[in-house]
Amino acid sequence: MIFSSFAKAVAQISDPKFRRVFYLGIGLTLALLIAAYALFLLLLNALLGDAYVLPLVGEVTWIKDLLSWSSFLMMVLLSTFLMIPVASAITSIFLEDVAQAVEDRHYGHLPNVPSFGIWMSIRDSVNFMGVIILANTLALIVYGFLPLFAPLIFWSLNGYLLGREYFQLAAMRRVGIKRAKELRSKHSGKIWIAGTLMAIPLSIPLLNLVIPILGAATFTHIYHRVSDQR
Repeated sequence: MIFSSFAKAVAQISDPKFRRVFYLGIGLTLALLIAAYALFLLLLNALLGDAYVLPLVGEVTWIKDLLSWSSFLMMVLLSTFLMIPVASAITSIFLEDVAQAVEDRHYGHLPNVPSFGIWMSIRDSVNFMGVIILANTLALIVYGFLPLFAPLIFWSLNGYLLGREYFQLAAMRRVGIKRAKELRSKHSGKIWIAGTLMAIPLSIPLLNLVIPILGAATFTHIYHRVSDQR
């Protein structure tokens, strides 16, 4: 189910309606990633000062590095971690458009659904980003005790969180929050696995730019697949 849903999502890139959202999603993902990276460097600058000496690297000037070519490489590396909250923001902004494009092509027999509204999407995005940031901050403690298992913990934790959010938003459009939670609980194993399989490529620089939109399409298919199995 998971892989066939992802294959359908990739195959729909040729669809003009989906392609428009896909490219907009990539552009906004990159913009949010740059903004998150700039905020990260500004935070470091506030905590550590204009310059800081790193082992094997030497003196680093955060603000100057923000405008340097070396900063691009640093951003690519940090995208491994920064893309998780970025992906959560993208799903709240674009999931409705992605889901509509998927349903227009694959589930055209279904009636239209009312829009969530931009402010509800922004509110949900901010709330969920807070959960992700808090969970990953607490996970840093676990990484210190289990460094060898850090990647598995990172993927599993964020796979659970992203799968939960992506599926619930896709389901809410059709059946409301209560039924969406029931379906999420009933199919929690599939959703967790699908979220983890999404979190893994999100930690791969450059590839992670296309994953949020494809993930939204994939979870739309997964929702309809599990809903049809009721």
